Amino acid sequence: MTRSPLSDILVVDFSRVLAGPLATMMLGDLGADVVKIERPGLGDDTRSWGPPFGADGESSYFLAVNRNKRSVSLDLSTDEGRTAARELVEGADVVVENFRAGVMEGFGLGYSDLAEKNPALIYARISGFGSGPGADLPGYDFLVQAMSGFMDITGHPDGSPTKTGVAIVDVLTGLNTAIGILGALSERTGSGEGQYLEVSLMSSALAGLVNQASSYLTAGVVPGRLGNRHPSIAPYEPFDTATEPIVIAVGNDRQFRRLCVAVGCPEAAEDERWKDNPARVRNREDLHDLLTEALSTETRDHWIQRLRKAGIPCGPVNRIDQAFQVAEELGLEPIAVLRRDDGSEVATTANPIRLSRTPVTYRQPPPRLGERSGDPGDRA
Repeated sequence: MTRSPLSDILVVDFSRVLAGPLATMMLGDLGADVVKIERPGLGDDTRSWGPPFGADGESSYFLAVNRNKRSVSLDLSTDEGRTAARELVEGADVVVENFRAGVMEGFGLGYSDLAEKNPALIYARISGFGSGPGADLPGYDFLVQAMSGFMDITGHPDGSPTKTGVAIVDVLTGLNTAIGILGALSERTGSGEGQYLEVSLMSSALAGLVNQASSYLTAGVVPGRLGNRHPSIAPYEPFDTATEPIVIAVGNDRQFRRLCVAVGCPEAAEDERWKDNPARVRNREDLHDLLTEALSTETRDHWIQRLRKAGIPCGPVNRIDQAFQVAEELGLEPIAVLRRDDGSEVATTANPIRLSRTPVTYRQPPPRLGERSGDPGDRA
C-alpha cells in the first residue's frame, strides 16, 4: 500500500462550518487521521444547512468538506466531555478550532493548557479578525467579504457591491490554515516542538485581494467594480456572439494580434489605441465595440473552434454541471465517489492536488454524527 504524506498524523478537529473543516479535509486527503469533535444531537452547524440535501437526507454543504474524518460526539460543557477531549488531544499532532475567543480556554482546551502535556502539539486557531481588538467580533464570510473590500470590487459599476458565489474568504482561510499546519509539521521534524498558529478571515481576505490590494499599496489606486472586466488586462471579458457569450482572455500583445486576424480585423492590432496592453486598457470601450461587432456574425461554438485553433485563450460560460462534464472530458477526474458500509455512495469534488508518488486518498465518506472507527483514541 502506498504511504500517504501525513499517514502518521492525528488531527483533532473542533472546527465547524467551512474554513476549519476544509483545512482538516485537506489534511485527511493527504493521509492524516482526522477526528471531528461534534456536539451530541446537533453536530456541525452545516449538517442542517439546506436544501439541497443528498440522497440520504444529508446536507450537501456538510458533505462538501468532511470526507476522510471520523465523528465523535462530545459535550464540552460537561466534565466528562472535556476529559475525553483532553485525553484525545494528549496523543494528537494537530488541533484545529474556530470557536469564539476564550471558549476553548474556558473548556481547559486552550493552547497553553494542552501544550503543557503535549509540547509537540500544533494548535491552529481560525478567527474572524485576529486576537487583538477585533477578537470579540463575529467572523462570518459574508461579513468579512464586505469589510475587506471584496464586495466593493465585485459586481457591475452601476450596481451594488456583490458577494462572490461561494464563501471565498472561508475557502482562502481554510487553505491558508492547511498550509500553516504543514509548515509547522515540517519545522517540528527538526525541533521536535509544536507551536500555536492563527489564521484570520480578515487577513486571508486582504491577502486574497492580491493585485487589487497591490494597486492600492503601490500606486494609491482604490479599485472599483468592473463587472467581468479585468482592471489591468484587455480584452479579458465576455463578448456576445450570434448565440451564447464567449469569454476571451488575451494576456499579451502576440495573442492580441492573432485575435485580430482570427476575427477578421487585422488592422486593429496596429491601431494606436490598442497597440499594447496599457493602451488597450485605456481604450477598452472602443475595443469592446469592435470585437462585439465582429463576433456577432457567428455562433459561440464557431468562434471557440476558430480562436482556439489560433491559440487564443477562450471558452464558454458554463453552468456547474457543464463544468464537471468538461473536466471529465479533459481527464481531470473531478469527482471522488466514496462508498458507505451500507452500500450507499457519496459523490464529492476530488482533491485538486496530484502527487506522483504519494497521492491523496479517499478512505472514508463524510461521517454521520457520532460515526467512528473503533475508539476515538485509536488511529484509523
